[in-house]
Amino acid sequence: MRESTRGRRKFRLLVAGYGLLALVILMGLVTQGTVRIPLSDIIRVLGEELSLIPSTLDDGGTQEAYRVILLKLRIPRVVMAFIVGAALATSGLIFQGIFINPMAEPYVLGVSSGAAFGATVVAIFGIGGSFLGFSMVSLGAFLGALLTSFLVFTIAQGNRSNQMTVLLLSGIAISFFLSSLISLMMTLNRDVIENIFFWTMGSVSTATWDKIFSVGTGITLGIGIFIYYAQELNIILTGEDSAKALGVNVKRVRSILLYTASLVTALAVSVSGIIGFVGLIVPHGVRLLFGADNRRLLPLTAITGGLFLSITDMIGRTVVPPMEIPLGVMTALLGTPYFIYLLVRRKR
Repeated sequence: MRESTRGRRKFRLLVAGYGLLALVILMGLVTQGTVRIPLSDIIRVLGEELSLIPSTLDDGGTQEAYRVILLKLRIPRVVMAFIVGAALATSGLIFQGIFINPMAEPYVLGVSSGAAFGATVVAIFGIGGSFLGFSMVSLGAFLGALLTSFLVFTIAQGNRSNQMTVLLLSGIAISFFLSSLISLMMTLNRDVIENIFFWTMGSVSTATWDKIFSVGTGITLGIGIFIYYAQELNIILTGEDSAKALGVNVKRVRSILLYTASLVTALAVSVSGIIGFVGLIVPHGVRLLFGADNRRLLPLTAITGGLFLSITDMIGRTVVPPMEIPLGVMTALLGTPYFIYLLVRRKR
């Protein structure tokens, strides 16, 4: 018992230290951009906004310009990238655990195509306005992602004898079908092609504090549910019969995790567009370093996923200024080779 308590204490210190390191890295990312802002000025602006330090005299408008860049553009963007990355990474970990499949992740399972289809329908029909600070395109993407994921999982659950294979095949099939519909609608409605195409490439450039609070709250609650059921997921991974013998309601736990992961993914994709492979790369990397215990993996995967996407976004917006490389392009460049590697290793 002492060793167990000591182990938990060490792990909490590890998470706290990793979280502090992540905060330092995020602060460093905020300094980078077309306009480089010294860290001292970032600390000063944040201190003044939080009333921790008194306001200083503006030096020719520079301080006010920094304030606008930081509070309206750069900090919301870095924070949103972190939240979306954490959501996609932890959802990928849950999908892999539920279906005992290292290749399961939101992008492969068709959720992204569903989001793109929902956004395309809204754009083509010209549904304007907003709701709770979200554009109707974001809401359409959310509903499309949610409905598509439920459809894929329903098909897979109806084939328990070969569930993993059916899951992947149904996700791929629905993705191709929805992609074909999207291409058809874009061909017939050329006036909205640019807007749809930009959204499907993935970006967090439209991040606002309202979106961060709304989406962040839902995603945080979802990750909390993942962590709450982490031990049950560990037991299920040892075998369904063993889990039932130990008193775990396998069907109930799987359903809760499945639908929660779908909701978390839909929330993330609705504000970022299509960003693939984060749920594939990050969980495997963290698992290689820290083992297979989901109680440890989930918080570490959330932090790592957030950092991964925040750093990737920073590279995409600074490598060829003033142009930006979309997030979806960056993650696909990194994720596709790794996905092929997993396929080859699984075949062997």
